[in-house]
Amino acid sequence: MGKMQRVTGKEMVRFLERQGFVLRRVVGSHHVMRQVDALQTVVPVHRNEDLKTGTLRGILRDIHMKPEEFDQLWHQ
Repeated sequence: MGKMQRVTGKEMVRFLERQGFVLRRVVGSHHVMRQVDALQTVVPVHRNEDLKTGTLRGILRDIHMKPEEFDQLWHQ
């Protein structure tokens, strides 16, 4: 696998909404996203900065999505 796609927090929130997640609440700059089947993750939205690779991997782990699947869905 190559490099991870670089995305901002705002872009990640929009991606998760397309995957069926809804915004539950915002605590400071952290957006808590939840899906009907109880999957939940927190996305930090700091201005227009890219998410760090480890943060992005943690979000994907929270939503049970492999990086390859994320790349495929991102480019649709």
